Amino acid sequence: MDLSINRRSLVKLGMLGLGALSVPGAAAILTARGFSHGVASGEPTQNSVLLWTRYVAPNDTTLRAEIARDAGFTQVVGGGDVTARGDADHTAKITIGDLPANSWFYYRFVAPDGSISRVGRTRTLPQGDISRFGIGLFSCSNMGYGWFNAYGHAAKRNDIDLMIHVGDYFYEYNLGTYPDAAHIVPGRLIQPDHETVTLADYRLRYAAYRMDEDLQALHAAFPMIARWDDHESANDSWKGGAENHQPATEGPWSVRKAAAEKAYREWLPVSDKPWDSYQIGNLATIFITETRLTARTKQVSLKEALANGGDVAKALTDFRDNVWMDPSHTLMGQDQEQWLFNGLSNSKKSGTQWQIMAQQVVMGTLSSPPETLDWIPKNAPAQVRQFAEIGAAAAKAGLPFNFDSWDGYPVARNRLYEAALAADADLVVLAGDSHNAWGNNLMHGKNRVGVEFAGHSVTSPGFETYITGAAPADVANALRHANPGLAFTDTSQRGYVSLELTPEAVNGAWHFMSTIRQRDLTLASSKAMRVRPGQRVLENV
Repeated sequence: MDLSINRRSLVKLGMLGLGALSVPGAAAILTARGFSHGVASGEPTQNSVLLWTRYVAPNDTTLRAEIARDAGFTQVVGGGDVTARGDADHTAKITIGDLPANSWFYYRFVAPDGSISRVGRTRTLPQGDISRFGIGLFSCSNMGYGWFNAYGHAAKRNDIDLMIHVGDYFYEYNLGTYPDAAHIVPGRLIQPDHETVTLADYRLRYAAYRMDEDLQALHAAFPMIARWDDHESANDSWKGGAENHQPATEGPWSVRKAAAEKAYREWLPVSDKPWDSYQIGNLATIFITETRLTARTKQVSLKEALANGGDVAKALTDFRDNVWMDPSHTLMGQDQEQWLFNGLSNSKKSGTQWQIMAQQVVMGTLSSPPETLDWIPKNAPAQVRQFAEIGAAAAKAGLPFNFDSWDGYPVARNRLYEAALAADADLVVLAGDSHNAWGNNLMHGKNRVGVEFAGHSVTSPGFETYITGAAPADVANALRHANPGLAFTDTSQRGYVSLELTPEAVNGAWHFMSTIRQRDLTLASSKAMRVRPGQRVLENV
């Protein structure tokens, strides 16, 4: 089937039915009307939840949202009118309040012609004493690399209460770049076929992704808390630019960033708040932070530090002691830091057991093991070998290999660690971004600060794509040996993380899908670890 549909004609047609491009029947993109992309819910509180849908019509359309205790909608407990607006890409969002706490509901939207959306399920958060709460953690879903089996598997679970997506919900690259044409999984083509730069581009990419059956199922089954990472705008983005943004050919970064933010807020069940917290009774406070576009300073570059040649050892020392340790470098900015630090303290003072920080990038310290260069095949791309060489040189100087993570902002991380210690927090950090699974014990000097469950990707490739000269188990062993705080890692499998919060422990598990090359919701395996109150160290289960 020819999936190369002309984008200009789609825009001319009002962007109707966008996205039926990753599955058979792509011609439906030109004729779809009405409820085109299912439903979603998000950002629940004890008495409210945000509901989302998309309704495509020639004009703005007023929809009726209904929320009920039963799937048959014989016990409707709330609702309201909301408009699917053309200037919001025909999306509609409404927050329904005055709901009872700790309750599951069903919801739907009804159009003026009597048509009804898919029925979704959502819930409000608990208050007071609570014995358990389940969370699903996701990141890094690149459609071209495979099927979103992790979403489909999690959507069928009955022990999860809330989904958290910490970014890279989609990827901005043109068709044929990451993955290249040879590695695109059949049936997983994207639109537009060029890089997303304009508002129309970003909208079309969301529409294509949101046609995925398993992603729709996940959104319909659970409420979600979500924040973007970099690829929802451009690779390695920061407040003033991105590695994958060229102003000379793609225009001002401020315009592109605004377009990316607008499209994200249109297509995800989120409000306009850049950061927020969610109270899970007296069991946990979940802090969802923004580490990309609001205040992040530009990533430091070891490559640039070594570009002038000369004494490599001196260049590394200067970089480490001056550039890398610059206290002005920040991921969150002063306002967000103060909000978070106060929140950690207030949460603990209130008697809440766990302080959960859900954010985008890996927090634990990770350096390259000495064996890294031996793992890279001679025919690997030049940039892969260069990355490995720089990582090896950095490790010898006591530096990490990824300066786009918290490892690139050590003074800011120290401020967070000190605030967590001052609050006596039981800190559990959730992360994504790296595509690989990491279980980190977070240390500040000799002090245990907390633990980190850093999730692997839904489909995006990890180390296994580039490190072909060593078995995954050998890679994991070398990484753990080189990084004392690393309790667990898997660098070769895709999937998601689930967590069970109880007063006695946070039990986390990395779930590995059997494949992403075909649509198959079976698991290959899982790895479970836990942290107990006051211990701040991961244990095998």
